[in-house]
Amino acid sequence: MKLDYSGQFFSKILKFHENSSSWSQANVLENDNFKLYWNRSIIVTDKTTPANRPDITFTNIKTKTTYFIDIAVPNTHNLAKTITEKQSKHQELANEICAMWKQNTVQVIPIVISSTGVIPKSLPQSLSRFNLHPNTYTQMQKSVILGTFSIVRNFLNHK
Repeated sequence: MKLDYSGQFFSKILKFHENSSSWSQANVLENDNFKLYWNRSIIVTDKTTPANRPDITFTNIKTKTTYFIDIAVPNTHNLAKTITEKQSKHQELANEICAMWKQNTVQVIPIVISSTGVIPKSLPQSLSRFNLHPNTYTQMQKSVILGTFSIVRNFLNHK
């Protein structure tokens, strides 16, 4: 279920930044300006890092900025805890990648929406870093809620 939301976010980034038809749906996408890893482990770093697989790694080659986007769909009461865990989980990897890839900045951006569609106050700000439409989170909420309903419906219909 989580990969569906990763894919939705992934496609929104590509629609905004797509300058050519060279993009295809694969685990590694690149053109002259951007590099995107989706659902793929990052290269081995000099130091062993326990969390080396963010959901999406998006690099702006020209500005030398990398974003680790990690997506989660927790229960509503775990929103704040999940955000903190996501940010700290990839911080060591961010430091390593900043040095190895010679990036100006590497930012960890958690995209967290509860299974009932509740969003943290920080989500619109996180999405704005990618120049996405301000209401992108409403589409993400809809997708999460429909996914939750599908899981509940399958559970109730299971015989």
